Amino acid sequence: ALALVGAVSLVRPLRFLKMAPRRRGLGVLGTGSLLVVLGVSLPAPETRIDTPHTALDRFAPTYQFSEHHEIRVAAPPARTFEAVRSVTASEITLFRTLNTIRRFGRAGPESTLNDPENLPILEVATQTTFLLLAYEPGREIVVGTLVAAPPEMRAPDEPTPQWYQALSEPGYGKAVMNFLVEPDEAGSLITTETRIFATDATARRRFAAYWRVIYPGSALMRRMWLRAIRRRAEALPKQSEITQASMVVSNLGKPQLASAP
Repeated sequence: ALALVGAVSLVRPLRFLKMAPRRRGLGVLGTGSLLVVLGVSLPAPETRIDTPHTALDRFAPTYQFSEHHEIRVAAPPARTFEAVRSVTASEITLFRTLNTIRRFGRAGPESTLNDPENLPILEVATQTTFLLLAYEPGREIVVGTLVAAPPEMRAPDEPTPQWYQALSEPGYGKAVMNFLVEPDEAGSLITTETRIFATDATARRRFAAYWRVIYPGSALMRRMWLRAIRRRAEALPKQSEITQASMVVSNLGKPQLASAP
């Protein structure tokens, strides 16, 4: 963003940003360009989970990029998990706006970047670009996708969690995301974590540049997602504690190249 502002100011000084004279724009352009270079070249250290405690740990025990968010909900775990499962894109503040920006305003097929307003977002995800990896009713949902893949990759017609877990050849970027609901003093604690594992140095460098650009928007989206879940859980009737619909797992979409979740 700094580089863009500096470049524009070289053509037409942005006086309202105090970018006149043009040499200030040149300085901002240089600073922004330096940050871009640093963002691409900074190392991405690897984290390894030695003792798995969740399904996420089993499917993403090693990763170089991650984000973690949590929120407390004044509702029991069963009702909170139902809200996780059923929340829609229209309930998440700025969700559709941020995804429109990420796809540069272009129309496209239904996916997590272009969600129908009234369908549960996780249902759309597992029927398009995400694969349901684990589902523990009342506690945890784990989904995964590929953010990078070698050109010669041939995915099976019906990909399985075991197939996804075994991908380790060079050129892959694997993104795994979960929602975990646990009992808490307030009622429930929801955590969501996204982990990305690049299987070689080239994939890691390419994804690092992308991740460091989109991370602020991604983090904001996750926080808004959790707030939408809390609103739905705290508004759900108590009858929902008795019956809990099963997760829609049919018609799982083949993992495709997609933006990081």
